[in-house]
Amino acid sequence: MHMDVLETNFGAFTLIDPSPFPTNNSNKVFVDFILKPTEDDIKTWPHSCEFLLRVALGSAGDLMLSSRIRNTSSDGKPFKFTFAYYTYYSVSDISEVHVEGLETLDYLDNMQNRKSSTEQGDAITFESEVDKIYLRTPTKIAILDHEKREEQRVFCVTRVVGGGK
Repeated sequence: MHMDVLETNFGAFTLIDPSPFPTNNSNKVFVDFILKPTEDDIKTWPHSCEFLLRVALGSAGDLMLSSRIRNTSSDGKPFKFTFAYYTYYSVSDISEVHVEGLETLDYLDNMQNRKSSTEQGDAITFESEVDKIYLRTPTKIAILDHEKREEQRVFCVTRVVGGGK
């Protein structure tokens, strides 16, 4: 067994193999990260858990992320939590970017205490800070950056339905 620890501001990431994930023979190249709370973390959040993340390289060169949360509290009481993967795209000027594929979808607006709303208009543009959770998203959306060169102008975001299985 091989184990390394990476110290962070949020505790320690432990890289460990063998991992707690099921073995998938098609993904032979992967790294597992385990985030565990420190004593200081438990002082500010009274629940103990481990966050496990596997980053695997698929045979076609695609990256796959798998997550597991394990309740490690000594009392075993359940608790509620949420987490999300965030992807950041390099754009030239946010005022020149628009997103297609989310029109008329319902969303929760985190800037307004998760108020439920429906997207209006043909494409999404950005005039100020935005923090929304779109519900029932399509499998593909497009991010268009009109300031970039033609070959860098469009990001196509594809969501794998059913965890890629």
